[in-house]
Order: sequence, then structure tokens, then C-alpha cells
Amino acid sequence: MASARIDLDGNPIKPLTICMIGAGGFIGSHLCEKLLAETPHTLLAVDVYNDKIKHLLEPSGSSSSSPWADRIQFHRLNIKNDSRLEGLIKMADLTVNLAAICTPADYNTRPLDTIYSNFIDALPVVKYCSENGKRLIHFSTCEVYGKTIGCFLPKDSPLRQDPDYFVLKEDASPCIFGPIEKQRWSYACAKQLIERLIYAEGSENGLEFTIVRPFNWIGPRMDFIPGIDGPSEGVPRVLACFSNNLLRHEPLKLVDGGESQRTFVYIKDAIEAVLLMIENPARANGHIFNVGNPNNEVTVRQLAEMMTQVYAKVSGETPLDSPTIDVSSKEFYGEGYDDSDKRIPDMTIINRQLGWNPKTSLWDLLESTLTYQHRTYAEAIKKSTSKPLAS
Repeated sequence: MASARIDLDGNPIKPLTICMIGAGGFIGSHLCEKLLAETPHTLLAVDVYNDKIKHLLEPSGSSSSSPWADRIQFHRLNIKNDSRLEGLIKMADLTVNLAAICTPADYNTRPLDTIYSNFIDALPVVKYCSENGKRLIHFSTCEVYGKTIGCFLPKDSPLRQDPDYFVLKEDASPCIFGPIEKQRWSYACAKQLIERLIYAEGSENGLEFTIVRPFNWIGPRMDFIPGIDGPSEGVPRVLACFSNNLLRHEPLKLVDGGESQRTFVYIKDAIEAVLLMIENPARANGHIFNVGNPNNEVTVRQLAEMMTQVYAKVSGETPLDSPTIDVSSKEFYGEGYDDSDKRIPDMTIINRQLGWNPKTSLWDLLESTLTYQHRTYAEAIKKSTSKPLAS
């Protein structure tokens, strides 16, 4: 840990107490690691589960000799109905809210839970921060943008190639969702509404806030592998879905041909951006930040092809002759699914305010992630698939 930390303006950074809601998840676990290893800050880690941060709570060797043993406390609570939440927010200088239902399969099948989790359950967090004069970093989603303007143009229109019609800007791009019957947008609408409420608290009541819009952060510990460390019937996000297929030596399922285009950023790059937000409030307060990598754009089909190649390299297994199969969105997600065509972040604001740019190429981040996936899950999947079926 550095002995003296300074912010981007040359000012010393004082140690903070950070209440991190959702600390046990994918992003939270990486952020906890970063803060404990590289800063003097103290963490109040709030979540229902702590599996992904157990290595931080129970470090190897004597806990008394751990460099962070006295800087992280885990509080097992559900923010929707626990009176301890306000007390933890009051104890902290800053609250980071990562709690969310954020898996596309849930938006269709559990729209009520999705709306409650991402809007209703977040309301007390915003309220307690505002009423107690505490700073808030709230994690939203790139899905608040919905569809691009370009997707409504004729397929042969040259304007589809004009960045003004598809690059997503925090302060200028409209938010375009599908019709109400397309329940896939329940998540995006809930996330957008809580953004608007946070922004209103800032303008009317002086809440110090930063809103983060992640664009497909991927890396080790993302999501779950169905039937191994998650429900057998669960459908995780695309990277874990494809990882699950690769680990089981099954074809990768491409929804509606895998033609949607996405950008992907390495979790370790993205966490660098969050640390800059935490330690530079003068530059981050009142801003909404896209955090993604516009250089790592591929179609979902191209992602599947790359992952197949990378997994063959890290596992030593020969890919299937037909590594992908096409499925309809109705078959894969059920009724009510809809999607956006492209999600490319404009990086102007985060680059201007925090000087942040992503570094890791798509190939490198896939190699790192799939090496972790293979090392962590391959043996467990072999055992699960070799068990005889119950009669």
C-alpha cells in the first residue's frame, strides 16, 4: 500500500470509510480487493452473500497479521428490510451502491423483482445519503440508453455509419426503450428512474453523487456457472453463458443470430476508473460516467468465435466442429424479449474529468477470464456430468 496518496489535483487523500452495498458480487469483490491492497480506506461491506470476498474476510495465515484485517467488516443484510442500513451509511464518508438484479433472463421472467430491486430497494440508500449529507456513487447501467437512433433508420442508410446516430453520450443521447409489453426493458426503466431521482436530489437537496454506467465489464468471478455455483436452471449473462457451454463442450447458443454489437471492458481496467471517482470527488461529483472500451467492439457471434479460440488455447481441448447454434430470443428468454443493436460509449467526459482510458484488448481480457473459468470450474463440471442420472 502506498504511504502517501494524492488526488489528480495534487491534494493528499485522507483515509475514507466506505459503505459498499453489494460488496459480495462480481464488481464489489474486485473493488474490495483494490481498495484493501492499494489504499488506506476502511470498508463496511454489505451484502447477503460473501462467497466472492471470503478470501478478504479470512486471509491466509493469522488474521491479526493481515494488512487489512482491521479495515473490512462484513455486514450480512438485505437492504430492502433492514433497519441497520441507515446506521452503516451514517458511519461512512461515502456509500457505493452496487446492489441490483442485472441478468437479462430475469428482466423477462421476474420483471416485478427487477423493478423493485433496481428502483424501490435503492430509494432508502439515496434518502439516507441525502438526509445525512453523505456522498453516493451509484451504479447504473448502459442499458438506460436503450436503442440507438441509428437502429430506426433503413438498413441501407449511410447515416447508420455516422457516430452521431449510435455512439452513446451521457449528456446528449436520448433513452429509447421498446413498448411496455417488452418486459426486457423493466431493468433499464428502473435504472433510469433511480438515476433521475438521484440527479433531482443533487439539484434540489445538494446530494453529492456520481453515477456509473458500466458497459459490459467482464473478468474472473463474473456471474455463475449453472448447477456448479448457481442454480441449475439459471441463465447468466453472455460471458458466463458461453463459458458454461465451453466448459461442458456444448455449442454456444447465439440468440437471434448473435448480430447485436457490444463493447467489453476488463474488470481491472474498470475498477481503476471507480477508484479515481472515489478519490477525486471534486472532479467526479455531479457527473454521470460511461465506463467501457469502445475499441473492444464485436458482435455476439464474433465474441462466441473468439471465446471458442481462446478456450481451446487455455484448456488444450479441441473445439467442436460446429461451435455455435442459433436460437430465437423467444426460445431462449421467453416472451417479451427485446434488445438494442449497438452499445458504444462516448468516453469524452470520463477522459476529461479523470483522465481514464481502458488498456486491455478483448483477446487479452478473454484469455485472463477463461483461464480463471477453466481453472475454477473444469474439474467440478467433469464430476457433475459423470454422475449417473437418478432413476
